[in-house]
Amino acid sequence: MPTTPTIQASTRKSQTPRMKAERGLFSFPKYWASCFDPAPFLPMSRKEMDQLGWDSCDIIIVTGDAYVDHPSFGMAVIGRTLEAQGYRVGIISQPDWRSKDDFMQLGEPNLFFGVTAGNMDSMINRYTADRKLRHDDAYTPNNEGGKRPDRAVTVYTQRCKEAYKKPVIIGGIEASLRRIAHYDYWSDKVKRSVLFDSKADMLMFGNAERPLLEMASRFAAGETIDQMQDIRGTAVIRKEPLPGWQGVNSTHVDTIGKIDPITSPYEMIEDKCAIQGEEDKQAAIDAEKAKPIVIQPFTSKTVRRKPWEKTYVLLPPYDVVRAEKTHYAHTSRILHQETNPGCARALAQRHGDRLIWINPPAFPLETEEMDAIFDLPYARVPHPSYGKAKIPAYDMIKTSVNIMRGCFGGCTFCSITEHEGRVIQSRSEESIIREIEEIRDKVPGFTGVISDLGGPTANMYKLRCKSPKAEQTCRRLSCVWPDICGHLDTDQTPTVELYKKARKVEGVKKVLIASGVRYDLAIEHPDYVRELVMHHVGGYLKIAPEHTEKSPLDKMMKPGMGTYDRFKEMFDKYTKEAGKEQFLIPYFISAHPGTKDEDMLNLALWLKERNFKLDQVQNFYPSPMANATTMYHTNKNPIHKVNHKSEVVEVPKGEIHRRLHRAFLRYHDPANWPLLRKTLIEMGKPHLIGNGPKCLVPYESRNELKGNDHKEFAKRSANKAYAKGKNAKTPKHQQGLTRFSDNQPHNLEAAKAGNKGSANANGKARKPKNKR
Repeated sequence: MPTTPTIQASTRKSQTPRMKAERGLFSFPKYWASCFDPAPFLPMSRKEMDQLGWDSCDIIIVTGDAYVDHPSFGMAVIGRTLEAQGYRVGIISQPDWRSKDDFMQLGEPNLFFGVTAGNMDSMINRYTADRKLRHDDAYTPNNEGGKRPDRAVTVYTQRCKEAYKKPVIIGGIEASLRRIAHYDYWSDKVKRSVLFDSKADMLMFGNAERPLLEMASRFAAGETIDQMQDIRGTAVIRKEPLPGWQGVNSTHVDTIGKIDPITSPYEMIEDKCAIQGEEDKQAAIDAEKAKPIVIQPFTSKTVRRKPWEKTYVLLPPYDVVRAEKTHYAHTSRILHQETNPGCARALAQRHGDRLIWINPPAFPLETEEMDAIFDLPYARVPHPSYGKAKIPAYDMIKTSVNIMRGCFGGCTFCSITEHEGRVIQSRSEESIIREIEEIRDKVPGFTGVISDLGGPTANMYKLRCKSPKAEQTCRRLSCVWPDICGHLDTDQTPTVELYKKARKVEGVKKVLIASGVRYDLAIEHPDYVRELVMHHVGGYLKIAPEHTEKSPLDKMMKPGMGTYDRFKEMFDKYTKEAGKEQFLIPYFISAHPGTKDEDMLNLALWLKERNFKLDQVQNFYPSPMANATTMYHTNKNPIHKVNHKSEVVEVPKGEIHRRLHRAFLRYHDPANWPLLRKTLIEMGKPHLIGNGPKCLVPYESRNELKGNDHKEFAKRSANKAYAKGKNAKTPKHQQGLTRFSDNQPHNLEAAKAGNKGSANANGKARKPKNKR
């Protein structure tokens, strides 16, 4: 007989609190060395350690950048944060990696080494998007290149291991983007996690202040790496998953036909998410005896595990993603969906007989914690050991202020989201104003101009999800694509108020905005655009539409050009009201996955119609772990569900094809005209060659034709000389002749045909040969 459910009143709270770490950033016990005063600069030599009264360092940070004690430089932020907890922190900056000697200059650390390649990935720092060697380095004194090795994290870690038998923790952007098997553009191969190649003990991804302080505290308490493998925001090498964690198998890529009973990794999982055979499930149901159904009320004491807690996703192993591109794209898709700290599951990926274990991301910093990080006693200048040497990266940011972290844009070619996360972490107005005053008082040669108030994006300050519950459980790749999410708070009043207060700081004449403006957000708040245009543009404003055509824009997850046009109308309107002459500077990317030759042609025509002549253009650079890099490598689109028959993405590859797309962006450069003419003819667009206003490139000029004649003659002569041998001498009858002479190589056949009885070069008559 059916039993009627007994329903009792629920006491569930309607308000969901925002996701938050269980303990504060600086709530860990301070280390015993907190009795020492903060160092003017973190020491880089034994002499400086002696001056501070230190007999040793507790933690040594090895970095590929010059040491600048400024909150825009990672080693300074990490070093000062650890120092605030009482640790004695030393810096080894840009050491000679050819031996272990430089890695021993501060002695053996009491706790561990921290290794970072620097603010930039060492490979991107060293090579252009076309894999050409750079000869400069903005993070090195005097802009000198070659001061850090390729794959600096791996090399530095190996030298630290040679120097001392101490744990090595790797972090920073280079390590963060290589935490799982990843496509390496420079070798054109799928490489293992950097943990395997470097032999490091632990990897920290993201900005990492929270996991770093927890790990340092546990080291100080006597724990080992094996005892701290569950720290959020870290990755380690293990033989098996952590005990007590349940796994979701994601190694099967969906295909048409067979229905896979395994829970889809693209959807929210239920409480019982471990892999369990259907037979076991049915047996459990049969064993369950019929009993009255009673719906229990939900109370604050009810223990209910969230679906993502103590759960990991088993990714396809390294050998599979290396060999099978569809599985690689599938893995990339899973990784990007597991980046929300509120609901992310751990990830596990087999590499041979071991696996990479990636814990869920660390929780974002609260405003008070962000303020505490930026209020630390930075000297705000390079280390004195550099003397008067110029460090271009410092000169660029010495009068700028970072007001927030994170980006919810989700652009597929950008790795900021994979490193800093999608949740915006903002500082308070008071903290930002204090930093402006410090710049005024500390930075040598300050002229009264703040060069930037921004971050990854200029206008995401204090923008977060209006629904804490949605923010905690959302797995969207972007909050603004294909449309702005209804849960997103787009009110930019806090940014406008911040700009007004910054302008009023005594001694400040001008506050500029140099960070890129997300114009699809800006048009949602006209007051912000007005404030920006009338007070904070120094003649030019950078924005990044990236392209004009729908196909590449969709692959980039960028808004359409209608949004750009609306922003330009507002920009022009407020510029006119201000009585100023100001211009928008759009940025575009060439050779991005999903871009066809026709798309680049249309972009070039758009540029010419508006008389844009771009000086600097950027070819797409496949950085590790970016979604667009997955498209580049696999020709699959990980934005949508991936299987063997899913969308094939057209990708411009090869030096010639990528150079062509770059040439379209610089259609006005005469060096690109021959290539563009040839391509336009092949595309069936010869009408775009000419001198008319709607033509993209002009006809060949007389000088170009002369140049082509010279090149063709040189080529034929070189081929003829090569055929005769490297030491072949010029025949006497050709010596001293000009290219206008009748008996040049390209005219010899005609000369022979028409002048069989004429005089030869020596004035003697040449007898015609007898014909048989």
